[in-house]
Amino acid sequence: MNEKEVGELRRRFRQDRTGISHVRGCYVNEAGEIISQFNQSLGVMTQEENEKILGLLKKTLSGGLGRNLMDIEFETRQVVDGPEHKLLMTLRDSELSDEQAVETFFQTVIASVALEGNYMILLAHDAYDVPYRGKDDRQLEDASEEVFSYIICAVCPVKQTKPALSYYIQESQFHNLSPDWVVSPPQVGFLFPAFDQRSTNLYGALYYTKSTQDVQEALVDAVFRTPPPMPAARQQESFQALLGDSLGEACSLSVAEGVREQLCGMIEEHKESRDPEPLTIQSGTMKQVLSTCGVEEERIQAFASRYEETFGPDAQLSPRNLVDTRQIQLATPDVAVKISPDRSDLVQTRIIDGVKYIMIRVEGELTVNGVEVNIQ
Repeated sequence: MNEKEVGELRRRFRQDRTGISHVRGCYVNEAGEIISQFNQSLGVMTQEENEKILGLLKKTLSGGLGRNLMDIEFETRQVVDGPEHKLLMTLRDSELSDEQAVETFFQTVIASVALEGNYMILLAHDAYDVPYRGKDDRQLEDASEEVFSYIICAVCPVKQTKPALSYYIQESQFHNLSPDWVVSPPQVGFLFPAFDQRSTNLYGALYYTKSTQDVQEALVDAVFRTPPPMPAARQQESFQALLGDSLGEACSLSVAEGVREQLCGMIEEHKESRDPEPLTIQSGTMKQVLSTCGVEEERIQAFASRYEETFGPDAQLSPRNLVDTRQIQLATPDVAVKISPDRSDLVQTRIIDGVKYIMIRVEGELTVNGVEVNIQ
């Protein structure tokens, strides 16, 4: 799915646009026991309650593609006779009215998700009458291409508030507010099936993770039975490690910064182009980047080989997952220096009398813990 398709579905989660009539779910305690189940109609809720429920579900379509939102792909055999895919299809086709399927799904999630404390599983079904889009990219609301029927799931931690003191104006008195349990934004969730090319794709799903460190691999395996995507944070760590290990002595400050500048340049160009398709790079892209940085062919091939071993020969990675676009950080075991991304020209490395130094040209005032100091 691309940004436009995700955005089109996100706009569905408003009270005047949604086709969601009810929400199913269960409340689970820290021991993994279901305390209660519910099947609540949105029609009996207040407008504020409706907005909060829809907001929780909408959150599973937020974040960056390739970072928080990841494509899940099913193999043909799974779509034909896979039990996991069959369960998802039953949930969708029954519009969550199949009690056995709902119960099986709840137990599958509970057995595999790793969350501390209490949490809530929310399930909803929507049928989107997809408007026809002409050649000029304008939508014709009265002309429909198909009905996109899908389910959306959100797994939300339930946290206890702290005791507080409140002032009641009408009584002119202070009173204690007792602790209460509140539903937090989802930690994980998914949309099934995928909405590719503004149409139903039964071979795909869109998976959401709030954390870029942990995608809950056991949950992905239990629900989809597909290889879990590598978390964005781990992609960056792996990329940094193999860049340094593969290039060895050739991995200088200029090469590391050159790689970063080129990847950041790709990100900026893609942003300016307004291309809805996610920006991805492959092994061949990185070979060109390293060549531009002056790395010799032997080391480029060593990097490419390890790159494919780490991420897969056909891996499509987002450059946003590989570099920090906001800052440059130089670090030793004892010192860390953060630099504005557009001022890398201020930094040089030197070896003086056999000792390695990082040299930073000072422009303007220099402060230490907020105190302006002079350089003698």
